[in-house]
Amino acid sequence: MNQQKRQAIFARFEQANPAPTTELEYGSHFQLLIAVILSAQATDKSVNLATRELFKKHGTPQKMLRLGLDGVTKHIQSIGLYKTKAKNVIATCQILLEQYGGEVPRDREQLQALPGVGRKTANVVLNTAFGEPTMAVDTHIFRVANRTGLAKGKTVLAVEKNLLKFIPKPYLLNAHHWLILHGRYVCVARSPKCNVCGIADLCDYKHKPKPA
Repeated sequence: MNQQKRQAIFARFEQANPAPTTELEYGSHFQLLIAVILSAQATDKSVNLATRELFKKHGTPQKMLRLGLDGVTKHIQSIGLYKTKAKNVIATCQILLEQYGGEVPRDREQLQALPGVGRKTANVVLNTAFGEPTMAVDTHIFRVANRTGLAKGKTVLAVEKNLLKFIPKPYLLNAHHWLILHGRYVCVARSPKCNVCGIADLCDYKHKPKPA
């Protein structure tokens, strides 16, 4: 795919959705961090259902730490891998309070040192909380980048690096959200909805259904 096509694709994304953001519900950088930790192998919808009450009553590292492991576990037990995630949440709260005054660090290495935080989670926080032009490659973005030809790669890291290289700079800040939403609702895994896709004519996917 050439840069003219990439430019046109992101121009259309921006026209259709000028201010994209995460579908996770949060009221602070801390709540965003916890929500993203909980979202691993879970849907944003399921995380939101679990965190509404949790964040309402225990939405700071201090309050969540006081709630304790059993309390956090009860709040998030509807989410996959909840036992491990609850332990990570409590451990993360302890580190934030002991090392960062309860604030979420704006540094990739420091974020990735937190329990339950990998590169993808760190990228989401850096992008959504701090406005960094990072690219958090999940299954949706990996699929969309390869299928459309935007930025092919055999590994998540390769796709991330290629997206950062090829996406026109004016669109980098919001590209993460546009691609996730596109993969979640249009360029879905089994049967991509090419008939309603706003970039179908620009996409390199070889198995698009022929127009009627």
